[in-house]
Amino acid sequence: MILRLFVAMALMVCASSVTGQTLQDVLQDHQGAVEKASRKTIDPVIEDLIASGLPSVPGFLEEWREKNVWVRKSDGLFFYADTVDKATYTLRDLTTGADVGTVEKSDIKQLRPNSGVRSVIATALVRFQLSDPDPFRRIDALTSIERDPEPEHLEPLRASIADETAPALRARKERLERLLSVSFEQDEDRRIIAIRSFDGDLGVDARAALNPILRTKLVYAEDVPDDANIAAQVIPGSEDLSVEAAYALMVGAGAAAAIPDADARKAILIKNIQDGQVAGFDLVDLDTQDARDQAYVALAQTTDIPVWSPTLAKSDIVKEEPFALVYGEPSEAVTDAALKILNGIETRVAANQFLDLGLDAISLASIYFLAAIGLAITFGVMGVINMAHGEFIMMGAYTGYVVQLFVPDYTLSLILAVPLAFAVTFAAGVAMERLVIRWLYNRPLETLLATFGISIALQQLAKNIFGTQARPLTAPGWLDGAWMINDVVSISYIRIAIFGLSLLFLGILLYILKRTRLGLEVRAVTQNPKMAAAVGINPDRINMLTFGLGSGIAGIAGVAIGLYAKVTSELGTDYIVQSFMTVVVGGVGNIWGTLLGATMIGSLQKGIEWFNPSNTLAAQTYMILFIILFIQIRPRGIIALKGRAAGD
Repeated sequence: MILRLFVAMALMVCASSVTGQTLQDVLQDHQGAVEKASRKTIDPVIEDLIASGLPSVPGFLEEWREKNVWVRKSDGLFFYADTVDKATYTLRDLTTGADVGTVEKSDIKQLRPNSGVRSVIATALVRFQLSDPDPFRRIDALTSIERDPEPEHLEPLRASIADETAPALRARKERLERLLSVSFEQDEDRRIIAIRSFDGDLGVDARAALNPILRTKLVYAEDVPDDANIAAQVIPGSEDLSVEAAYALMVGAGAAAAIPDADARKAILIKNIQDGQVAGFDLVDLDTQDARDQAYVALAQTTDIPVWSPTLAKSDIVKEEPFALVYGEPSEAVTDAALKILNGIETRVAANQFLDLGLDAISLASIYFLAAIGLAITFGVMGVINMAHGEFIMMGAYTGYVVQLFVPDYTLSLILAVPLAFAVTFAAGVAMERLVIRWLYNRPLETLLATFGISIALQQLAKNIFGTQARPLTAPGWLDGAWMINDVVSISYIRIAIFGLSLLFLGILLYILKRTRLGLEVRAVTQNPKMAAAVGINPDRINMLTFGLGSGIAGIAGVAIGLYAKVTSELGTDYIVQSFMTVVVGGVGNIWGTLLGATMIGSLQKGIEWFNPSNTLAAQTYMILFIILFIQIRPRGIIALKGRAAGD
């Protein structure tokens, strides 16, 4: 019907100009229906308006929907009206919009279509908007259909596809037409073709259209007609159907009577007392539950009260009865096609969810690698357990925040913050090593306690300077949003940038350690400090520079972490435990080991969180237990270090 109206509208565009038919003429033909419009009477009016092909129809429908159409009482003509004052209105012609005079408010009547009529008008407007020359109006029409699809939208949408000139909009229309065909197409073959077109499609909208087709209802199968589309037979007492639910279905179908409980049976006995007896039992003898049960069984044999007996069990009643899951969709061919396509989609969704989990694990691993690499260097070379390492991360994040206070351009501030954070934390690390750490070499317990105290002091200093409120470290606009691979897999641009930064520092550190004199000296001091000193290397200087380098890298990690985490004085404590675990699991002092350890811990944490997403604390607990077990099996980590650290 709707397609016929569109064809008629196209054919009558010229006819209307030849016959001189106007919008007013069409409305006059349906004057009563327009003035007293209702959901039942509005369709012929809308059909004739569309069939007229008049260019003023879309504007009229919009004004009518917005209650800005008035009828003049004296002659029944329709106009638009603008308020002059409380008692006076200016009338405008429906076709030209020109002023046609001023009238008193008492001389005109406003048309006030109800919500049902406005809904029909809105649907009719969508037909015009889908082919509107303005692409933004076409986009609005598509958005409106996507938000609230109706069967009436299918044919107008179909008719608008052929004339669509914008490739993106045409593709969107074609997809939406297939979605509507899945839900509303009356021709079974065309509907199945539309369903099969979504084979392997990961779009949420596709699943939303297909899932209702497979919606089922549990029924007592005796009441199911022979042509019902049965999904499966169900056994009472199974996971799909409890005995109680099965019996309730039988009661609802009239195939069984509700079983009265003890209080209900007692009330029935009281209701049937006659001459001090119930079913031949004296009232004085009904002082126990067993006696009352016997009286009830005897009474049920002679009256029409609900049947009950002490041996009556619902499971015995329902076990031989038929129950079934019945599709709401009557066509078996449609449900079979939808089931096959959805099973394929779910398989692809599961595979992509695994891929998404893997990307999350890699992203988390890159964060742990950045946080731990500095600790791996200092721990590997110096054997120092630095409990203040997290505070260097915190210092780097606050450095980025301070830079943004003076440089409002977020891209430029980030470029400046990275080297500045390295310089600040490098200097802080050197100062800490010169003032404290150098006096505590080979005294691990004292070093641990001293760095722990420094950690607390640095946290309190940060609170005194910046307060306890979280401070923003804003990412540049080009890091906003996420890379959407499909509707299942995505990763934020910030995490991609952190992953790239991790790879960059991996390359820089490998170059420093393998291709520079400083790297050669660090490796020499790591393997045998006495022999290194014997050949002219100053171990004290190397320790200082190494500690500064590790601290500087922690500062850069702080800038990266601060882009998506809250910058507070406790920021470092959130990463210190994972950093130590990364270093220990990977192998103390080995960059490749740290990389492998970060990957292992990141993957393990994301995997545990996937199995238990509602309890991240439990996930961390299980992860720590696994790490403890791993260390028992491989105490030197994935890649064991040779030299002094290995001996320690």
